[in-house]
Amino acid sequence: MDKLKVAVLGATGLVGQAFISMLSKHPWFEVEAVAASPAKAGVKYGEAVSWHLEEPIPPEVSGQTLKEPVPEKLSKDIDLVFSALPSNAASEVEPLFARAGYIVVSNASPFRMDPDVPLIVPEVNPDHLRLLGEQRRRRGWRGALVKNPNCSTAILVLTLKPLMDSFGLKRAVVTTLQALSGAGYRGVPGMAILDNVLPYIPGEEEKLMYEPRKILGTLEGGWVKHAEIPVSATTTRVPTLHGHLESVHVELGEDTDTRSLVEALENFGGLPQKLGLPTAPPAPVIVRHGEDRPQPRLDRDAGGGMSVVVGRVQHASLLGDAWFRYLVLGHNLVRGAAGNAILIAELMVRLGQKH
Repeated sequence: MDKLKVAVLGATGLVGQAFISMLSKHPWFEVEAVAASPAKAGVKYGEAVSWHLEEPIPPEVSGQTLKEPVPEKLSKDIDLVFSALPSNAASEVEPLFARAGYIVVSNASPFRMDPDVPLIVPEVNPDHLRLLGEQRRRRGWRGALVKNPNCSTAILVLTLKPLMDSFGLKRAVVTTLQALSGAGYRGVPGMAILDNVLPYIPGEEEKLMYEPRKILGTLEGGWVKHAEIPVSATTTRVPTLHGHLESVHVELGEDTDTRSLVEALENFGGLPQKLGLPTAPPAPVIVRHGEDRPQPRLDRDAGGGMSVVVGRVQHASLLGDAWFRYLVLGHNLVRGAAGNAILIAELMVRLGQKH
């Protein structure tokens, strides 16, 4: 098929750069437009961006002129819009694009918990895309808005879903060790993080407490009934570049053993794998059996950064017969951000929901 034309809003930030890098190699999508803050509009992308990824700026994007992130500045033949806008800008700008008829797949946090906005991890809850009909009816939009979850949430629910389906899930306790890139290039001063761990990330714990319940919920009568799974979260920032590591304790709905739990994780797959979508990893969850894994430097790029890696799966019998613990690691810029959003868009294209 001919490549679909896409735009990237917030293209100069770290997540925006991840979008540009991944889309430059994409078999279905072609970056037709890039947008950033009005102050950078009119400047060539390669001149305006402080590029921080290891691979160079794609030459076909480097020479493009940055536009203002408003619908009037985009061509009407854009098929999809990816948003990596900061939250304050996204809350104002994204509805304008949806109202104007654009399909927006966004990594920004505003509207994630709105009842008519799908919050999607494609292997976990692809059926929630059916909310778009209710969204258009309720808001009068010709386009649509679909949301990526918080990066730590996206990593976590890929492990909670197979456990919930296989054994039932009563509750989860998670402590995150989140990489610096999750805060943006200028998000954490060097003097604050060097030789240190920051024990609190504003807003992150609330996202981990509530977003998984929506993603793991069920569609009923055109709305999502949130899963009744309490999640207690502690979020920390650590001095690694990429890769969020999470220590997870879960209470299952029934007793099982470690081997069965590992098998449930290793056998997990979803609609993206069945459809063979380009960005879908063959195994969304990979289990490492060494005692010293997963590690960010060794495991964050598994599955092209789209797989999460689990290790140290153990029966936490001191808490109760149905309690288990494990570590999970995911690449926060790929599976936790740009890659998950691109996979959502691929799914929408295959399901005929890009218009």
